[in-house]
Amino acid sequence: MRALIALLLSCFAAVATAAERAPDLVLRGELTGADQHTYREVPFDVPGGTSRITIDVEYTGREEHTTIDLGLLGPGGFEAQDGFRGWSGGSKRRFTVSATDATASFLPGAIVPGRWRLLLGIPNIRPASKASYTARVWLSGDDEGFGPEHGLTAPLSTRERWYRGDLHMHSAHSDGNCLSASGTRKVPCPLFFTVASAAKRGLDFIAVSEHNTMSQVSGLREMQPYFDTMLLIPAREITTFSGHANLFGVSRTVDFRVGSKQVPDWNALLADVARAHGLISVNHPRRPNDETCMGCGFTPIGPVDMHGFQAIEAVNGRDAERADTGIPFWETQLNAGLRITAIGGSDSHVGTDDPRDPLAGVIGTPTTVVHARELSMEGILDGIRAGHVFVDTEGSRDRTLDVLASNGSSHATMGDAIMVVGGATLHVVVRTTALQGSDIAVTIDGRPFDGVPVKRIPANGEVAFDWTSDGKPHWLRVDVRSAEGKLLILGNPVYVNH
Repeated sequence: MRALIALLLSCFAAVATAAERAPDLVLRGELTGADQHTYREVPFDVPGGTSRITIDVEYTGREEHTTIDLGLLGPGGFEAQDGFRGWSGGSKRRFTVSATDATASFLPGAIVPGRWRLLLGIPNIRPASKASYTARVWLSGDDEGFGPEHGLTAPLSTRERWYRGDLHMHSAHSDGNCLSASGTRKVPCPLFFTVASAAKRGLDFIAVSEHNTMSQVSGLREMQPYFDTMLLIPAREITTFSGHANLFGVSRTVDFRVGSKQVPDWNALLADVARAHGLISVNHPRRPNDETCMGCGFTPIGPVDMHGFQAIEAVNGRDAERADTGIPFWETQLNAGLRITAIGGSDSHVGTDDPRDPLAGVIGTPTTVVHARELSMEGILDGIRAGHVFVDTEGSRDRTLDVLASNGSSHATMGDAIMVVGGATLHVVVRTTALQGSDIAVTIDGRPFDGVPVKRIPANGEVAFDWTSDGKPHWLRVDVRSAEGKLLILGNPVYVNH
């Protein structure tokens, strides 16, 4: 099973890209004044195995007020049940439909193989005018995620920098609640309030991770153009009787029934996730798994190949200093030789910042801070895969941590590996912002390293130290603690001789 997961992950590395891929079909046509107030059906064939259809339409003649409205018909058209799949008028040029989600004004549902039709309505074209249209069509299979051509996770920024976000929250699409408008009772919290609360925290990205469902994705598609500075990442919390895990970047249904005939164990689920090119993280692994928190703790029956996980939710909500924090579980995996990324998530189940609600305002605490090439879903997920991450446990807006390790001409940052032969020195420079007066805490293989000459962070935010290698594999992590010892920043390791 470990070999299968490794093979699937290597295949993903070869195909993953944030760039828009070429369309599968290109449909073209011409219009004249005779097409005024008519409808045209443009047919195209959808093969078996297609799980998503995305269409982008361009046309000429706008300067003469030519207008084309867009719709979509499945096999059988209006006469068939579920044959009408939506109508946007002229408000959109690109839309997508799948079994799990669809662009606003279109309907999700099964993608039945057969002859589909792009429906054009022509409310205006002048008698002497001519126009041409081009429709690009993407037909995606089950192994394809949300790529940028599908209109949800295109980059909001192309700057390479640190981005701050929250990877774990819930709305009315699972068990997120908030006060009703009257303030008199708890009700399922509308998705918009969850997203709006996150935006008020100044976050760059969020993942809305509902339990075992993706019903929220159509709503995220509707809201992304409005929240144009905060990336909305579709996710789900795979909730089983033996643990929870957040899955990012997968659009299709994933069978979560670990322990069933269909999904006998976690290894089977992880293999399916690898086939779908997803990123999966163990959530709150050291929570109890009893009537106080059913299924919350990670308590699998039988061995699990942890190479199938790319991340661990080391900090859940405000648990960084509690006995049930996930940090020791993560460190155990590091000591077993895994290079697995620590992340955090608020696990917020309250979707507003209403001051009347005692649980309000937890979104963004902690904040997961990712160094990414761009603000896109693939950019953020690739940054997590690479370990270019730290966790701001209090969810500040400005605290940062950079760890720069060097040995001669070789350099590494958090998540990277570097070779250091026995007897050679690894030089480490730690740069921080908004953490003056706090203390640097260095860990080697889970044990404190006391060889830091100055632990207290000075006004310029920079501390440096050296570590002598014995030539063996190690992991070195830099955290930041308050003067009183409270964990403020959880760093990810630099891997030595891995």
